[in-house]
Amino acid sequence: MIKGIYEGHLPVSNLEQSIKFYENLGLELASMGENLAFFWIEKGKSWLGLWEGSQVQIPYHVSIRHVAFQIDLEDMKKAKAWLKERSVDVVDIFHFSPERQPLVLPNYPHAHAAIYFEDPDGNLLEFISPLRIDGKEKFEMMELNQWNE
Repeated sequence: MIKGIYEGHLPVSNLEQSIKFYENLGLELASMGENLAFFWIEKGKSWLGLWEGSQVQIPYHVSIRHVAFQIDLEDMKKAKAWLKERSVDVVDIFHFSPERQPLVLPNYPHAHAAIYFEDPDGNLLEFISPLRIDGKEKFEMMELNQWNE
């Protein structure tokens, strides 16, 4: 029945500025309305809605102002440089500075590589790549280069 997630939504304070930001990330503008823009994440399969309005003033919490974009592991290795080319800064998270990312999330029994950044309104964005599904051992959060050793 369920095949995946088709859409996610984020509040923004300036739709025009946000459109430029998400186009800079390589997302294609799919549709626009009054105070609303949709971007294709994967054309015909998933998109992201940006809503200009006062909801952007709601303090950040991962349950309401966070989107994770899946990328290939090979792309994860060059994600910081790719973001830097687009003038997007990696942010501190879980006591991991930008220099220590990508990090490995211990979502037992799974493991995912991740790197974190924000849009102009402080919505937390993430690149994520599965490393292991249904593993046997638990581990602590670590840098991706430690995982690879």
